[in-house]
Parts: sequence; C-alpha cells; structure tokens
Amino acid sequence: METKEKMGCDAEHIVMLPMLAHGHLIPFLALANQIQQTTGFTVTIANTPLNVNYLRSTTANSESKIRLVELPFCSSDHGLPPNTENTENLSLDRIIDFFDATKSLKAPFYNLLVDITRKQGKPPLCVITDIFCGWAVDVARSAGTVNVTFTTGGAYGTLAYMSLWLNLPHRNPDCDEFNLPGFPDRCRFHVTQLHRFLRLADGTDSWSRFFQEQISESLQSYEMLCNTDEQVESQALEWLRKFVKIPVWSVGPLLPPSLLNKSNTSKQHSGKVPGLSAEKCLEWLDLQEPDTVLYISFGSQNTISASQMMGLAVGLEESKTPFIWVTRPPIGFDLKGGFRSEWLPEGYEERIATTEQGLLVKNWAPQLHILSHQSTGAFLSHCGWNSVMESLSQGVPIIGWPMAAEQGYNSKMLVEEMRVAVELTRGVQTSVEGKDVKKVIELVMDKRGKGREMKENAAKIGQQIRAPGSGSLNDFVTSLMNTRQQQSLPNSNHS
Repeated sequence: METKEKMGCDAEHIVMLPMLAHGHLIPFLALANQIQQTTGFTVTIANTPLNVNYLRSTTANSESKIRLVELPFCSSDHGLPPNTENTENLSLDRIIDFFDATKSLKAPFYNLLVDITRKQGKPPLCVITDIFCGWAVDVARSAGTVNVTFTTGGAYGTLAYMSLWLNLPHRNPDCDEFNLPGFPDRCRFHVTQLHRFLRLADGTDSWSRFFQEQISESLQSYEMLCNTDEQVESQALEWLRKFVKIPVWSVGPLLPPSLLNKSNTSKQHSGKVPGLSAEKCLEWLDLQEPDTVLYISFGSQNTISASQMMGLAVGLEESKTPFIWVTRPPIGFDLKGGFRSEWLPEGYEERIATTEQGLLVKNWAPQLHILSHQSTGAFLSHCGWNSVMESLSQGVPIIGWPMAAEQGYNSKMLVEEMRVAVELTRGVQTSVEGKDVKKVIELVMDKRGKGREMKENAAKIGQQIRAPGSGSLNDFVTSLMNTRQQQSLPNSNHS
C-alpha cells in the first residue's frame, strides 16, 4: 500500500490495551487489524491471559498478524471469583470491584512498554488504550510515548456517558428530565435512561470515583479515536470534539468486511459456540419471506427478568411474527446454567416448534449471519454499539430495550436523531405486557407508515456505513508520524 511506503512501516510499533470486556476486546482487535493492514506497523494487544486466549480463538481461522501479549492478573487478589478476567457472567454488583481491580495492570503494562523500548531502541509510536483506562496516560508518558484514548462506542453515546459521569446533572429531585452539558437544549435526557448505579451516584460512591477519575485522565490523552463514521454521526462528532477539546478521529465502523461488502459471513468467528449452528439458522431463514423475521438478542452479558421474559414470549406468539430469540436464564439465575421451560408459558417451546413460528437459541447465535439475511426485518436489541452498527449496516431497524452502560443514550439517538428505532422498554425493573410487545412488533414490521419510514432511514444509513471510508485512520497515523518527527528534533518538548 502507498500508506506503508510513506510511513517506514517496519520501524514503528503501536501497543493497545482494551478494557477487560468482550464488547471492548473485539473493536480493539478490529482496529488493530486495520492499522496493521494499512501501515504495516507492528501492533501488539496486551491483556490478561484468559482474554488473550479469547482473542486468539477469534483469529484462529484468519491471517491476523497482531501480536498478543499476556499481562499478569489474579482476580482472587482483589476479592473476586477465581479466573474473573472480563465482565461476562459477572453480576452488576461486582462489576465496579472488577473495574477497580483493572488498575493493577498499571505496573505490568509499564514494564511491557519499557521492554519494547529496550528491544527496538525507541518507545512505541503510541499506546491506544480504552477510555476506562485513564491511568495509562501517565504510564505512556513515563515510558516516553503518548496515549491515545479509544472509545469503542459511538460519538453520541460516548459524549452522554462522559458528561453524565463528570457532571451528574440528574441529581435535581424536582425533575426527572434534565439538560446535559455538551448537548443542545433540545436533547433532554430522562433519569430512566440512566443505569441504576448512575441514578444513585452522588460523586462519592465507588462508581463515581472510578469513572470520574478514569474519564478525566483519559481526556488528558494526546488524541481520541471513536468507533463511528463521519457521515453517520457528523453532528454528534462535532459536539464530542467541542466537549473533549482534543482531536477526535472517527475510525469506524469497525465491522467485519463481510458486513460492509454485503457478502457471505461464513468465515466470521466470535470465539463462542453457538446454541444453534449457522447452517440451521440459515436454512430456517431461507424458508421465510423477505423482511419478516424479528431477531431478538440482548448481547453477551445481559438478560431480562423472569416476568419480562414471560411477557415477551406472549407478545411474540400473539404477533405471529417469525422470530429468532437468543434466550438466557433470567435475572437471579446462573447465566451459565441451563435454560428451563418454566421461564416460558406452558407448552411454549412445543407450540413454537410445531407451528415453526420461531427458533429459540440458547445463549448465543450467529448474529452476523442473521442480520445480513434478507429475511430479517427488525432487531430487538439492548442497543450496545456493536449490535447497533451491525444492524444498521444491513439496513435493519431496531426495537430498543436498553439495559446498561451507554445503551440508553444509543437508543435515544436511534429514536430521536436517526429515526430508525422505537423503544419497547428500559432495563429489567419494568413491567412488560404481551399486548405491548405485540403492538410494537406490528408497528416496526408494518411495511407502511412508521415501519416503512424506519426501514427507509435504516437503509440510507446502511449505505453510508458500507461506503468507502473517509480516510480518518490514515490521517490519524499521519499525525502520529508527525509527532514522532517532532520528538526527534532538538529541543522538542512534545511528549
């Protein structure tokens, strides 16, 4: 590539550190591959042993040239269950303890950078770390390089998440709606869009202390990368840049090439064992009419309450809409345990199998295959950013059911700004009635009125996502190379 020839590719090294969560590891790996393929640089991803094994499993059938390096981490030393190295299957009450424990990676990460510097005779070009690893800014500086913070979410959701934690503007007991610094006045937020730990935050609790510290430190980074596209989120990127006051490069969407090319996804591998093979899902989808199937999944670490599960099941059956539903045990039960028929209406699984209305898939499904199939007409989603981008890249509108993190703000943007979604409910505390589920499904799947409008809007955004990139990644790397040249000049104070 021309970019490689320009950049002296073999001499440079970039080190990356994702947050310890699958929803962060995969975008980091995708970004690492893009950087390596575009520049020829050596790219190393550092993480804990089990997460490195997970990343290896996702690249087992590919030609990835990314180096994977293990950092020592013992969850038991922090009062966590043995072998807890990511947020999956960890209860929400323990997640903040886990987040705090990730700060123990500071010393081994510094040692890695020092070792790389010793071996290659100069420090890495930069380190790219998760926005929740703000402590890495000082580590990078101490190692003689610069830190670039990477948000795996979109611009709108990232801005909302940062501003909410840094400002806690929702603490006015007189009103459930409020304005949020960084957003125009028309973007009013509601307390129900906030996760319960954020709703309860007062600036002194453990959640506030962690996020305020890490986000504030991340904003001292040299630059920021955002997993979004300039066309898709142009306005939100403008707001984000004004808020963070450091350069922000849009380097997304970080999706598999198969989704961007609308081609076969058979080679995509998530590192997980599906509850139903991709082949069987595709066989069933092939029997359905175009744009008629509802796909339901709440992501890799979310589930709903038992009563909500019952209401969703009733609404699905009454809607008579074909569906694929990824089921997990409800709140309060072991997410790794088996799924029980008692969590669904009596005889439900037998009726669904007899009528062939839908597929109940245990734990995990081949999501890329399903969303890219012509029969899939809508996605009932928790609105995690990876799932949002995968859905919209295929022109599939969304029924929002946000659970945690920035999902409520993603859902707000999808409904109010992009107009490609409607919300069914929020969180796990709400009541979900079958009749409401049926009504929302019928609205979205209707080929007239609002359903048609959402489909058309999603199709337009899908075209934007699949269009050739704007070159922000190249511009970002060029800015780093310029920084490297400045560092080599006499009397340069740039660090």
